[in-house]
Amino acid sequence: MGTISLCMIVRDEEDVLGRCLRCVEGIADEIIIVDTGSQDRTKEIASAFTERIYDFPWQDDFAAARNASFAKARMDYIMWLDADDVIDAENQQKLRACKPLLDADVVMMPYHVAFDAQGQPTFTYERERLLRRACGFRWEGAVHEVIVPAGRVVHSDIAICHRKERVHDPDRNLRILARQLAHDGTPDVRTQYYYARELYAHGQYDTALHYFDAVLSAPDGWVENRLDACLQAAGCCLAQGKRGGALAYLCRSFQWDVPRAEICCEIGRILLEENRCEQAAFWYETALKAKLCSGGGFCQPDCHDYIPFMQLCVCHDRMGHRSLARAYNERAGRIKPRDANVLHNRQYFADGGINPD
Repeated sequence: MGTISLCMIVRDEEDVLGRCLRCVEGIADEIIIVDTGSQDRTKEIASAFTERIYDFPWQDDFAAARNASFAKARMDYIMWLDADDVIDAENQQKLRACKPLLDADVVMMPYHVAFDAQGQPTFTYERERLLRRACGFRWEGAVHEVIVPAGRVVHSDIAICHRKERVHDPDRNLRILARQLAHDGTPDVRTQYYYARELYAHGQYDTALHYFDAVLSAPDGWVENRLDACLQAAGCCLAQGKRGGALAYLCRSFQWDVPRAEICCEIGRILLEENRCEQAAFWYETALKAKLCSGGGFCQPDCHDYIPFMQLCVCHDRMGHRSLARAYNERAGRIKPRDANVLHNRQYFADGGINPD
């Protein structure tokens, strides 16, 4: 049976740490907590689960802190979690069941980071979650740190949910990345990509587009980051009222892959806002046919079914195809039976709508 060291870095996590650590009871064979400067009851809460609590001076470098936690591990495998991560009962059982079968260097697991009103994931991607300690893996990146998978990599369906309760410092990542770029001069493509995302989130659209363009023009870089850069750059353009520019970035993604559902839905949304219903419907129909993301990149599951069905309902209602619009709403309802929008549309059709056949 493979043994597991849970290694965590924490700071001022008294609201969520106990919730997280209760999820790994009976799973982790040891728990290592590296505290980077808590001023609340974080260490007191951690002490109810482990004696292995260490202080690490914060250096504006997440990789350095995580590497310090990994260095304390003694078991066969190392698992990492953030304090606001949760493992539900079903996935706890899957994790327990997989321990006797562990025979990989890296186990990738889905990471659900956004959810709908019913608690179903709406934004997910894979992370390197279990790592063989003997391989000596090291974290890289001061922000959005990563371990590059190597050796025998296994893709598991054991899911971790990120249930963030609050944002400690919304400017932290931008500040760290800006300092890193000033120090490095010529940052790698991945750093530029995440810097562009932070700039976009902070409303610095022109500068964000400069870095997104650098990512898209670079000779190297992960395809998944390029595709997301197209989507994020389109968002920058839309924030500036540049719909043509947004569509150009979205279509640029076709250089690297067949149309992704997320891209198709965004093109459809832009066209529908312009009341170009037939064209919008084409892109929503294309989203329904798009392959599920298998490269570990960012995935919005609703873009593969629920969103296209709902928007096709709108498109066909506006085009006067009432029965078809109703049918698409019911297809969305089979995915999310209690969804408020589905229920609203049912009432709308029951009342006669405004575009009868």
